[in-house]
Amino acid sequence: MLNRVLVAEDLYLLRDGLVHLLQAHGFNVVGAVESGPELLKGLTELRPDVSIVDVRLPPTFTDEGLQAALEARRQVPGLPILVLSQHVEQLYARELLADGSGAIGYLLKDRVFNAEQFIDAVRRVAAGGTAMDPEVIAKLLASNARDEPVAGLTPREREVLEVMAEGRSNAAIAQRLFLSESAVAKHTASIFAKLDLAPSDDDNRRVLAVLAYLNSR
Repeated sequence: MLNRVLVAEDLYLLRDGLVHLLQAHGFNVVGAVESGPELLKGLTELRPDVSIVDVRLPPTFTDEGLQAALEARRQVPGLPILVLSQHVEQLYARELLADGSGAIGYLLKDRVFNAEQFIDAVRRVAAGGTAMDPEVIAKLLASNARDEPVAGLTPREREVLEVMAEGRSNAAIAQRLFLSESAVAKHTASIFAKLDLAPSDDDNRRVLAVLAYLNSR
């Protein structure tokens, strides 16, 4: 079955380009909107399998996209949202991640380097997973750098946590950081112990748990 996608982007050329890109990769684009009110209506009425959402939409070009996404997930828990923005809105990003229900992504426009990377993120979020840009994760973690017990993590554990929060498996973390999978498993166990979180074999749930914990600090 084709994934049903809703696109929210105020710039016509980018919105049209996203629609054509998604259609070329087999997605069914059920709507393309350009404002916060249109996005909220589309999310709650169409309930797409995934939505591509810009942060700053009309009428005020501040945070309408994220506000609409947050309200839609309050009404429809777990509604898949992939934020595609030029900005990291830390407060709302934390709130979006805080419910721990998954199906969340946050990518920065100028760090999406190819179609495969973007389409992989869309599919991951549509499947209930996470797709977080490393720079977004780094900023979320940095704002908690002085908080315990996050401050108790070693530099290597913070590196593992950052890659883990992207939604990556232990194998992918090992490849990225040039570690063995057993070493990653040990670091992961230590991270969960220090953050007082129960380990889980579900990569998406453990990442969301860590992010929700960080959000609560």
